[in-house]
Amino acid sequence: MASSSGAESLTARWRKAVHRARITVRKAGVDYFRGDGSDWIALVALLIAIPAIACGTIWRPDWIAPTALVLPVIAGGLLLRPANLLALYGTSAAALIVEASLLGPYDQGRDRITPGTVLVVAAVGLSGLLIAQFRSRVGVPWRRGGTMLFDLRERIRVQSKLPKLPAGWHHEMALRPAGGQSFSGDFVVASRTHGGNILEVVLTDVSGKGMDAASRALLLSGAFGGLLGSLPPHGFLPAANGYLLRQDWDEGFATSIHLVLDLESGDYELLSAGHLPALQLSAGTGRWEEKAAEGPLLGVYDGAQFDPVKGTLRPGDVLMLFTDGLVEAADRDIAEGIDRLTGEADRYVACGFTGAAWHLIEAVAKDVNDDRALLLICRD
Repeated sequence: MASSSGAESLTARWRKAVHRARITVRKAGVDYFRGDGSDWIALVALLIAIPAIACGTIWRPDWIAPTALVLPVIAGGLLLRPANLLALYGTSAAALIVEASLLGPYDQGRDRITPGTVLVVAAVGLSGLLIAQFRSRVGVPWRRGGTMLFDLRERIRVQSKLPKLPAGWHHEMALRPAGGQSFSGDFVVASRTHGGNILEVVLTDVSGKGMDAASRALLLSGAFGGLLGSLPPHGFLPAANGYLLRQDWDEGFATSIHLVLDLESGDYELLSAGHLPALQLSAGTGRWEEKAAEGPLLGVYDGAQFDPVKGTLRPGDVLMLFTDGLVEAADRDIAEGIDRLTGEADRYVACGFTGAAWHLIEAVAKDVNDDRALLLICRD
């Protein structure tokens, strides 16, 4: 019985040790690919790969060419820190010297170490070193860079989500960045205030497009989201204008349209900062009417005033907010683009606007190389 108990205890201890080792290795792997761990695992693996490749080259140079050493050099440029990368390059140089001495002079046969081979490996190594130094200066490992971009994209998307509306109201929104990218200079922030009875929505178009404007759009969306609902409606655009002026960007202007909608009565105010007019569909007449408020661009000069325009959304009415990428093109003016947009929107009057935002962008500005955003507020 005692020996059986001892055997079971030994087996249990062994299983616990294996489990702890597996957890440790898995945690180290996760930390490594997140960019939080050391690069010693990659360094050891690449240092083992270099002599393996060198042996293969000496054994069968017709199958494993001398230039195969660029493979661990490229991997090192992506995975290692500059200090460890120099150790890898030293090992690669030693492998080239050993190969050259064992294979013989390059002019006495095929598959030898030629000056061209050395130049190729050296050029790839220099490129990898420059990439590693850039990563070290930025402070973001390459493994983490994609994760950060994905996180930024998701933050913009979350910040652009509209709050749920009460019964009798419906909203549709679509954002399409320029060039099929994942980042846009157009963004939306929204909030329900005064006990949920007031819906405030701000649609902003940052100067530039795509990736060029995405970083500023992310910064502004966070700032505007903090301002929205914290200030009286008429104080939002002046505060946003002051914020942009304080940034002192070389290309720091933006256009915005601010909707303040009473969800009980349907009354609303629109305040604009150099933005295109909104369009309202009247269910009674079936016609689209422009709602143009007055105000200068954000970030141009201090002390700007923004004069609102008022209206009412009755049952069946639709309010459309959009950015210039949807209606502006080199071969047509804005008025023609608005006519085309309203013409396409008329197709949804009878059947309803559910899912219409994305389809309207596809129909009106599918291949436009500009950021496009469209927001529909419908009263059922």
